[in-house]
Amino acid sequence: MVGSIEAKSMLSNGSVQHNGLNLEEKLDEFRRLLGKSDKDPLKVVSVGAGAWGSVFAALLQESYGGFREKFQIRIWRRPGRAVSRSTAKHLFEVINSREDVLRRLIRRCAYLKYVEARLGDRTLYADEILKDGFCLNMVDTPLCPLKVVTNLQEAVWDADIVVNGLPSTETRQVFEEISKYWKERITVPIIISLSKGIETALEPVPHIITPTKMIHQATGVPIENVLYLGGPNIAAEIYNKEYANARICGAEKWRKPLAKFLRQPHFIVWDNSDLVTHEVMGGLKNVYAIGAGMVAALTNESATSKSVYFAHCTSEMIFITHLLAEEPEKLAGPLLADTYVTLLKGRNAWYGQMLAKGEINRDMGDSISGKGMIQGVSAVGAFYQLLSQSSLSILHSEEKKPVAPVESCPILKTLYKILITREQSTQAILQALRDETLNDPRDRIEIAQSHAFYRPSLLDQP
Repeated sequence: MVGSIEAKSMLSNGSVQHNGLNLEEKLDEFRRLLGKSDKDPLKVVSVGAGAWGSVFAALLQESYGGFREKFQIRIWRRPGRAVSRSTAKHLFEVINSREDVLRRLIRRCAYLKYVEARLGDRTLYADEILKDGFCLNMVDTPLCPLKVVTNLQEAVWDADIVVNGLPSTETRQVFEEISKYWKERITVPIIISLSKGIETALEPVPHIITPTKMIHQATGVPIENVLYLGGPNIAAEIYNKEYANARICGAEKWRKPLAKFLRQPHFIVWDNSDLVTHEVMGGLKNVYAIGAGMVAALTNESATSKSVYFAHCTSEMIFITHLLAEEPEKLAGPLLADTYVTLLKGRNAWYGQMLAKGEINRDMGDSISGKGMIQGVSAVGAFYQLLSQSSLSILHSEEKKPVAPVESCPILKTLYKILITREQSTQAILQALRDETLNDPRDRIEIAQSHAFYRPSLLDQP
């Protein structure tokens, strides 16, 4: 049954069974769809080694990695990223607190290098610790060992499935390079994007470019082969088998088979056709999560203040999606849950909290050691730039005059002034919430739902 926790049992041959279909049968079924021969393994590569990309690769490795003649997975990350001395010390503590991890490293003759790094006698690198199951952005959660490749051409040239685990700000550049290695390939790969964020282009008309669109443009891979996977999840919790769900969105040809292939007892994957709304919401939730972190820190975790913020930011999200999609998926179910968990706990919310507490500052940029890329920062700039264009003007509900859409998004405007132009402090987010002229959030939703707001041009459509 969809949404139920799947039964899991061990068969006499040692394979794992999920609701009557064991993992090898699931793998064989998907391989047949791709036309794979018996001696040709399904090749998967995860491009990018952030927390979610690494966990996603580890989940597939743990599920299907035992079928070595039928399945291969590798993960690509850039070489040369040194692990700081403080991180090396902490990593050593993590290793020695986990007997299973300690034994595994000793058995693989990999423990000594962590001792030497702890003493300062050698430098560790992110790609070498990833081979042992340590993601630099998530060292407190050891993963299974992974096959790591630092040469991009070697990683992707023959991949059947490519998982985009890159930040949206890096997606286009890396996939343009990947396209050079695919010029002579015959088969078309499937690409699953985990990236959340957007680019903005102002010519020939203002429009947004989502990560799946970036990949399609960069590689020429048909859009029906490019999908987005997102959902209410925190990477470390999913790897630790906390029950979670996600949606894979895109064309029906691949989303339904992939949902079945990716589903695990603790990680339920549904499929959905609304690629646009899910990708846009994936970017928007990171924008508003930064503000949520600020509110939490500035009000000493006031539940009332956080709920007021939640009401206003979700109404802005609904407002924006009605500009981008004619009939957007409602902010309910998994979409609402994804927003909730990101505002509650995630790197963007953490970033907002640390800014408000003064423990980090904006001069440190949006790539933070131990956390990775804070994608909400660039998304604030992108959405603001797009929605401030006069060519997209809407009628102001009270003043009855044309205004840019961003004028109906006071929280987005405030975050832009805090994070991008830096003309206001984090305290401004509370002032925006307490503005006596603010309308009921419901009014913004009703305006969006009752007017012909949809602008196909925003997605570069006629």
